[in-house]
Amino acid sequence: MRPGQIIVLATPVFFLLIAIEFAVGRVRARRGTGHDTYRLADAVNSIGLGMLSQISAVLTGLLRIGIYTAVYSAVALFPKEAASDFWTTWYGWLLALVFYDFCYYWLHRMGHESAVLWAAHVVHHQSQHYNLSTALRQTSSGALLGWIFYLPMAVAGVPPLVFVVVALIDLLYQFWVHTEQVGKLGWFDRWFCSPSNHRVHHAVNDTYLDRNYGGILIVWDRMFGTFREEDERCVYGTRGELKSWDPLWANAEVYWGLAKDSWHAKSWADKLRVWLKPPGWRPADVAARFPKPAFDIAKVTRYEPVVSRGVQWFAGVQFLLMLGGVAFFLWFSDSMPLQRAAVWLAALTASLWAIGAVLQGRLSVTEVLLVEAAALATASAALGIDWLHHICKPLALSIAIVFAARRASVSGEVTRFDGLLIAGLVASLAGDVLLMGPATLFVPGLVCFLLAHLAYIALFSIGVSLFPRRSALAATLLIGAGMYAFLWQGGLPPALRIPVGVYVVVIACMAAQAIGRAAVLRTADPSAVWVAAGACFFMLSDALLATNRFVSALPLAQLWVLATYYAAQVLIVRHVRRPPG
Repeated sequence: MRPGQIIVLATPVFFLLIAIEFAVGRVRARRGTGHDTYRLADAVNSIGLGMLSQISAVLTGLLRIGIYTAVYSAVALFPKEAASDFWTTWYGWLLALVFYDFCYYWLHRMGHESAVLWAAHVVHHQSQHYNLSTALRQTSSGALLGWIFYLPMAVAGVPPLVFVVVALIDLLYQFWVHTEQVGKLGWFDRWFCSPSNHRVHHAVNDTYLDRNYGGILIVWDRMFGTFREEDERCVYGTRGELKSWDPLWANAEVYWGLAKDSWHAKSWADKLRVWLKPPGWRPADVAARFPKPAFDIAKVTRYEPVVSRGVQWFAGVQFLLMLGGVAFFLWFSDSMPLQRAAVWLAALTASLWAIGAVLQGRLSVTEVLLVEAAALATASAALGIDWLHHICKPLALSIAIVFAARRASVSGEVTRFDGLLIAGLVASLAGDVLLMGPATLFVPGLVCFLLAHLAYIALFSIGVSLFPRRSALAATLLIGAGMYAFLWQGGLPPALRIPVGVYVVVIACMAAQAIGRAAVLRTADPSAVWVAAGACFFMLSDALLATNRFVSALPLAQLWVLATYYAAQVLIVRHVRRPPG
């Protein structure tokens, strides 16, 4: 059985234990003997990050296991047959587990003592609650450098299969220690990682910071001076509070902060030290120019944006559907071609991001449905699942039309602005439907998109002049001319040269109008920049479509064409605003 399938089979057990812990916490809270440690958004965020970690591991896991296997094959100190005979005995398995736990201790410890490793590990610590769902909160980038710490096992001749199994055992053991519902356990706490010991590890209290790294055994901490016993109430989270339910930002926030500090540092040595020094270290010149307030535990507040009960129910249902999709993906992922796995990874990631955004109040329910339909339309096209594509592609733009119409109705009147936006979306929907048909419908589809772009040009000119930045018009026309020449040389059919030429001019004008509008309204309407970005994505999408159709087949063409197309439509429909007055 493959690791992905083991995780799928373990998932019902995880959720049963989470349900039991939740029920115990509720009962204790009512009785006044304890407290409820769960909040919906936090649990969804933690489990969602675990899901993202597992689906991304389909790609990054190849790095970890691949390098381990290569080192094992090339530089193991002992003959493979003799080493395999030893490590597959009962005492060999036990020693391998202890060996792995020792390596894990040093990886875990360095994850708190080196900023670049902390950037990966921080994901596990971001939750301000401590419960079994926190155990599932895992990084998606840990495999990029984490493999280094396990190479001693490869050199010692531990077979890859033994390594994978003991790694899984070590990981599964650590699930149960993430709870506040289990107190101290006496002698067990002295030898093993336990709930009490691990609560200390997750706390940001001064006396608890960077302690108790052990995975299964806590004796490593006692041996190397990093042990601390729990003796005061823990405050959970990180000192650089996340304050977001965005799973992508959760994985990227520390990397982004390190990149900014490295960029601003004047000394080349400091640019490197930023990544290698302990978390929180900053060059003196950077700290002086961009100061950060000192951490004050008394000022820590839990991040809990208020959303309606209906939104919470919606997010919960969407999350359960996503869980089913992830389980299906993981069950087959180990035998799935890499390109196919990458497509599903992109689609599932987009949906997880949307669920986090609705719980944060950044997206409405309709916008989440739009993102999910667009993600499924893109993935189904790239993977050749025609029946799903024929449902989701028209569905996505239909949802966008509903979103635009509802927004117009809220304002109390449908203006020319609303009419042009809806006209552009309707024309785009017609183009989508026609382009799903036979090749003979390509020109009618092109005409529909031509009408959509003309509607967008008129839309983007409301409140500003036509082409307010002539330099932008010149640039987009120049890019369009270059693309047209490329298509001509690549074999553009003579019958399509005039229609495609007209289309190139119109879409270049649409992008130029959006860019000029953003330049004029950048202070009054900052969201105009996102609309301009959407227009540029439209140009990119059409360039990819034309290149794939007339010049040369692109790998995963449908993924790139539709991903950029939906990015364009979502950015425009979500961010375009009526001009004041």
